[in-house]
Amino acid sequence: MDYSILVDAYEQLEKTPAKHGKRDIIVELLEKTPGDMLGKVVLLVAGRVFASYSGEELGIADKMMIRTIAKASGFSDREVVKKFKESGDLGIAVEECIKSKRQSTLSRKKLDVDKVFENVQKLAAIGGAGSQDKKLNLIAELLTSANPKEAKYITRTILGTLRIGVAEGIIRDAIAKAFDVDAKIVEDAWNLNADYGEIARIAKEHGKGGLEKVGLELGKPIQVLLAEKVPSLEEAINKFGEVALELKYDGMRAEIHKKGEKIWIFTRRLEDVSKQFPDLVDFVRRGVKARDCIIEGEVIGVSPGTGKPLPFQLLSQRVQRKYDIEKMVKEVPIQINLFDITYLNGEQLFDKPFRERRRMLEKTIKPIPDKFQLAEQLVTKDLDKANSFYQHALKSGQEGLMVKNLDSKYQPGRRVGYWLKVKPTMENLDLVITGADWGTGKRAQWLSSFILACRDPNRGKFLECGMLGTGLTDDQFKEMTGKLKPLITEEHGRRVGIKPRIVVEVAYEEIQESPHYSSGYALRFPRLVRERTQDKGPEEADTIARVKELFKSQGKRG
Repeated sequence: MDYSILVDAYEQLEKTPAKHGKRDIIVELLEKTPGDMLGKVVLLVAGRVFASYSGEELGIADKMMIRTIAKASGFSDREVVKKFKESGDLGIAVEECIKSKRQSTLSRKKLDVDKVFENVQKLAAIGGAGSQDKKLNLIAELLTSANPKEAKYITRTILGTLRIGVAEGIIRDAIAKAFDVDAKIVEDAWNLNADYGEIARIAKEHGKGGLEKVGLELGKPIQVLLAEKVPSLEEAINKFGEVALELKYDGMRAEIHKKGEKIWIFTRRLEDVSKQFPDLVDFVRRGVKARDCIIEGEVIGVSPGTGKPLPFQLLSQRVQRKYDIEKMVKEVPIQINLFDITYLNGEQLFDKPFRERRRMLEKTIKPIPDKFQLAEQLVTKDLDKANSFYQHALKSGQEGLMVKNLDSKYQPGRRVGYWLKVKPTMENLDLVITGADWGTGKRAQWLSSFILACRDPNRGKFLECGMLGTGLTDDQFKEMTGKLKPLITEEHGRRVGIKPRIVVEVAYEEIQESPHYSSGYALRFPRLVRERTQDKGPEEADTIARVKELFKSQGKRG
């Protein structure tokens, strides 16, 4: 299949703002894609070459891509950088470079989807001495064979900045329409196998029946059941009656798979972090009685001296760490508090009520005190007892409470109102950093003001809603600058544009209407609570609809 067919679809998608329009473009593409190419094409439309849970990283930064573009086009690094700064997009920069090159070089090999997909996938496997040059040559091989538009989208795919506004929901709906199956059936299958390429293949070859047979597979993470926000504990108890109250731990949600002696640890974002948590793998080996199972819990860091919870930021360093693992295990010891089980010795447990799953979990676990244990729980319908338990949770240094319907089934990937979360403060927002200003004075070498943006899922854009510049220590400014500098796309004086990659949880005093930000709203006195990049991607940031909802809940009038 010619890569140019996919590029034509990319161009149409980039120009089409409406979700239905994007869906129909993808439907047309899927209908003309051969069955053996379907998986690759769907992944490429999503802007990746690996399933979301694979954990594979291409390891290509802007600096290397600039060198590669220079090699493939004959331009100097400086000339490529100049074009990059003018457009803020290396895809556009390479398109312009290749256009100029084509005036004197007319011959090229025709690219097909297989070649692009395989070369890009190979990047993740290259390591060791000389790896940079090997990666550069693989990319250059593609760019020298590409026409200008192909080069643009190859570059964007490698950098993870496809910019065509295709979210997972649009891909789901396109698969459903292309192969005449219900979108909910497609989503249910994807919740158990988070690879839309594979889901598309099954839908094409086996239809509804094939998708309904998709089951969980040990070693492949499932989408977890999600909680909804509720303003008060009283409202939560009134909704369910007798409830299970559990501490809401400020940590990393862990989905643990055990198959005999093989153990996997996945995050909420389906990232495999088994290597980063050898201590947790050991806890599972010692503390789980079952041969095979999938259990869930919340991992928190604990102080080696006091045993009290550590800030999430310290735990997140363990999630990110790829080396010196043993050192981090000693510096940030962990505790896991287990709260659910979804698979046990060959049986899926999704349809069993929560109260029964909890009993099965209790029988499956052999607790290791203060390390591997059940989440602290109170079953009650008494509001006074619930409030006392709530205060206990806060005094223990936790975020609040989870309120769970005892009769609820487990629905992967869904917010269905079975689990509610109660926190004591006005609801924080998870936002993306899309720009920043260089500091002045002693902070001149750091980015010290960060532009915050919410998500507009309908247009695939991020809308500015405030600026965060206070409440951070010098160390925090230094650390954030280190993470943001590789993501800079453009500079205008002190202001820089940032690729939307870093998600932060932000508290604030109130939300105001504002003509100064593209969202139409501004956060008053925003302050950093924590970085969320390890458990939330930019596609999970709060939406403009959520900002509007919180604005209205303040009693404001539009």
